[in-house]
Amino acid sequence: MPTYETLPRFAADLGRLTPEQRRRFRQAVAAFVEDLRTGSFRAGLRVKRVQRAPGIYELTWSMGTGPAGRATWEYGPERRPGTPHVIWRRIGTHDILTGP
Repeated sequence: MPTYETLPRFAADLGRLTPEQRRRFRQAVAAFVEDLRTGSFRAGLRVKRVQRAPGIYELTWSMGTGPAGRATWEYGPERRPGTPHVIWRRIGTHDILTGP
């Protein structure tokens, strides 16, 4: 199981999501964690680097109606040898990419 931490801005963003949006994020994270173990992300998660933000990635998923959900993250130093450490940076819609 990978280790993780959240930045204060992520926590604030998360608090602004609806319960349904948070539920859909948790579903996306379950798939994300599985994929971290295999080292290959499934196409449905749309994991890619954020342009002009070295080392920052985005994860995209459906939030039902409305714009797609996005979370930005980066790899941090391993806390346990051989286990990825993820730092969650932002969560919301496309708007978060203005300050990933």
